[in-house]
Amino acid sequence: MTGALPHTAMVLAAGLGSRLGDGPPKPLRRVGGRALIDRALDMLGEAGVARAVVNTHHRAAEIEAHLAGRRQPEIVISREAERLETGGGTAHALALLGGAPFFVLNSDLVWGADGAGWLGRLAAGFDPRRMDALLLLYPTAQAVHYEGCGDFHLASDGRLCRRQDPETAPFLFTGAQILVPGLFDDPPPGAWRLTRAYDRAEAEGRLFGLVCEGAWLDAGTPERLAHAETMLASA
Repeated sequence: MTGALPHTAMVLAAGLGSRLGDGPPKPLRRVGGRALIDRALDMLGEAGVARAVVNTHHRAAEIEAHLAGRRQPEIVISREAERLETGGGTAHALALLGGAPFFVLNSDLVWGADGAGWLGRLAAGFDPRRMDALLLLYPTAQAVHYEGCGDFHLASDGRLCRRQDPETAPFLFTGAQILVPGLFDDPPPGAWRLTRAYDRAEAEGRLFGLVCEGAWLDAGTPERLAHAETMLASA
């Protein structure tokens, strides 16, 4: 069904968070008085998602203990004995995600007040008849504490083309997306990144993007984490 809200989400929380240095695991770092992973889960719940599968690996016991008290959305843990990266981790959890399109969300994202609204817009724009993946994008030039070259070019019909070195691209990926389970058919063993799934969708003309505006950043570095506090305080 076009524009149907996915009721299940994959929340990626198995990363090492090494750029943040010593302290709690990255999903449990606090910004605006709340753990990053709680901000992600609260936003999913506000958008109407009923069930979130959270993958864990690094300091898994701490993250799982923190999540044990949550009731909404329902939390299901997918623990990884070895680190499987974003693609391998999602493939590993596929049986828990069901057979319908699902959200995938990084656990270190910080949004302004309209974060849940952007998830709703992402769902409204998703058409499984044409799309295997719909990625939420952000203008590269507006990203705070970002010195990369961008990730994607966006065509007038919404299709995406992944940036090739050494070129730059006007949009970067926010870490929020809707994917179809078929992208994970016949996955390679072990660790692999979701970029493999994007390349598969792009080759078939089924990789699309939607540009979001307003306050957003990923809190993967100390500088971005500090800026997130400022961003939320001024919202």
